Amino acid sequence: MTDTIAPPARRSAADKPEKIRCDACPVMCYIAEGRAGACDRYANEGGALVRLDPLTILENREDGAVVPFLDREWDGEIVSGEDAFVTAVGSGTTYPDYKPAPFIVGSRARDVDMITVVTEGIFSYCGAKVKIDTDRHLGAECAAVRAEGEVIGHVTTSEYGSQMLSLGGVHHLTGGSKKEGRVTCATLLALCNGATVDLTIDGGAELQIAAGQAPVVNGAREERMRVGCGSATVGMFAAQWKGLVDEVVVVDDHITGVMSEHQAGKVIGWPQTGIRIKGRRSTPGRYFQVAEPGTGWGGTDLIDPLAILDTWKPEAWPGLSLLMVSTTGEHAAYYELNSDLVPVQQEMPARLLPSVRRIEENCEPSLASVLFMAGAGGSLRSGVTENPVSLTRSVQSRLTRVTCGGAPVMMWPGGGITFMADVTQMPKNAFGYVPTPALVAPIEFTMSRADYQALGGHMDYVMPLEQAMQGLTGRQNDHRLSGRRSETRKKGAPWPVSRSGELA
Repeated sequence: MTDTIAPPARRSAADKPEKIRCDACPVMCYIAEGRAGACDRYANEGGALVRLDPLTILENREDGAVVPFLDREWDGEIVSGEDAFVTAVGSGTTYPDYKPAPFIVGSRARDVDMITVVTEGIFSYCGAKVKIDTDRHLGAECAAVRAEGEVIGHVTTSEYGSQMLSLGGVHHLTGGSKKEGRVTCATLLALCNGATVDLTIDGGAELQIAAGQAPVVNGAREERMRVGCGSATVGMFAAQWKGLVDEVVVVDDHITGVMSEHQAGKVIGWPQTGIRIKGRRSTPGRYFQVAEPGTGWGGTDLIDPLAILDTWKPEAWPGLSLLMVSTTGEHAAYYELNSDLVPVQQEMPARLLPSVRRIEENCEPSLASVLFMAGAGGSLRSGVTENPVSLTRSVQSRLTRVTCGGAPVMMWPGGGITFMADVTQMPKNAFGYVPTPALVAPIEFTMSRADYQALGGHMDYVMPLEQAMQGLTGRQNDHRLSGRRSETRKKGAPWPVSRSGELA
C-alpha cells in the first residue's frame, strides 16, 4: 500500500505577513516583511518603512576622524553649523510632492541663523558629462556611446588635451526601449558612485572609465595628459632646444608646431632649415590637418612621423639634425639628413633626452572626470516651499546656496535650477536609483532663516541641527532611518555653510 502524502495546509489570508506600500517613488512597491523594494533603498521592517542607506553627516575636518557626537545620544549641547552638516544622502525624498522635505534643519554660523533644506531628488532629467584626458582619438563628434550594446550618450567636442562625452539625459532614460533606459540608469549610477564602467564608441575606441582614475583606451591605461598643442609645446621649450638641434617638429592632431617657422623661433633667432610640412598651414610654424585622428603620434594615425614631411627646400644641408616629438613625449625620434636631404633615423643623443623628459614632466596625470548634471524641478522644489518659483529665484539671485551631498555645484545661468557637481567631491555611494528609471541624488538648499521665511518655506517643519543629527525626521507617518554615518569633508572642498555665516 502506498502512503498518501497530505497536501500542505493552505495559509489563510490572516496568516500571511502584511505588505506595506512604499510611496517614495512613482513605482509604489508593495513590500513584504523583511524584503526591500525594487530600488533597494526602502524595506519593510516589522511593518514599518525603513530607509536602508544611512543618513550621512559631514564633519568640518579633513583628518578622517569620526564625528564624536554620533557615538552617543545628544546631550543638549549646541552644535554649530560650522562643525556639522546634514547631507541629503540617505535622507529620503519629497515624493509624492505634497510633502515637505525630510529634513529642514536650523543651525547657526557665526551668530547668523541658517536653514538647510535636505532631500533626495528623483531625477529623470539628469546625466553625466565625462572628461577624458587623452591625446588619442576616441571617436567622431556625435558618435554614439554604448554600454552593453545600448546607446546611452554621444561624443561631444574635443577640448584642450581632453575629449568629452555626454551620457544619459531624459531621452535615453525614458524615450527609448526599456533595456536602453535600464542600461542608461545602471551606467550613470555606477559612474556617479565611482565604479568602473565599460563603454564603446561607434567607429572609435573601447573605454574603461571611473571617476578620478586613469582611463583605459583600447586596453591601454593612459598615463599623461598632453602638455599643450604642438604650437604651445614649441613656444614653451624653444629656448631649451636652441643650440642642441637644428629643427624641431612637435606632431599633434590639432596644431603641429615647426620651430624654425614659428614666431617663438624667430624671436630667439632660430635659423631657417628649408623644412616643408604636408598639411594646411595656419600661421607661420602652425599646421592643421597633418594627418587623420588616431591613436598614434600626437593623437594622429601616424606610425611613422616622417609621413608629414615633404621634400626639403634647397637651403637644407646634409647633416641637419631633426627632433620629432609628440605633445606628451610618449613618441620621440631623432634624424639627420643624408647627402640626398633624406632624414635618416639615429639614436637619440643624450643632449636631447632631458628636453623630452621635460615634456613628460609637464604633462599632468591622465584622469577621467565625471560631473553629475541635473535639473531640479517642481516636485523637489515644493518640498522646500509652497511656491516653487520663489526657490528658483532665490537660487538665481544667490541668496540660496545649492550643494549636492555637501559638495559644491556649478549653477547654469538661465531658467530653472540646473547644476553640475563633481562626483569625487561627494560622499561615497551618494547616488541611488528608482526603476522608473531615474537616478536618486542628494541635494541641499542653504539660506538664512529670514530668506527662507520670506520665500514661503515650511517653517513648521524646521528642526534644530542637533535633532536632525540624531536621525529624527520632522515628518509624520513617514519612514524610519536605518542608521547614521559620518564623513569628513573632501580635502579642499568649501564648507556648505561658510565660516563667515554668509553664503558665497
